[in-house]
Amino acid sequence: MDERAVGILEVFGLVCAFMAADAGCKAANVTLEPFDKNKPANADKLKVPLLVTIKFRGSVEDVTAAVEAGIRMAESISGVVQSHIIPRPTQDTLKMLNICAFDTN
Repeated sequence: MDERAVGILEVFGLVCAFMAADAGCKAANVTLEPFDKNKPANADKLKVPLLVTIKFRGSVEDVTAAVEAGIRMAESISGVVQSHIIPRPTQDTLKMLNICAFDTN
């Protein structure tokens, strides 16, 4: 079983996601799972109509540092929707990390 923690950071826009992911990876010893995206029902009312989820993996300490660095970067660009850290994800949660609405082919 994979014991690494999961850090989830949802931000506004793909550029913001790339910048936040880069900041997180530079701040800590983490790896990235595939980004995911979501277009909310009220997208036409949002400044940036696309939500992107960044998923960091590593120790709890590293994931926490990565999420915090990602938040700082995202807040300076287009903003953060929410963030969470899962210290010991279940097998079912790990399966969900592979969900990706971006075309990966």
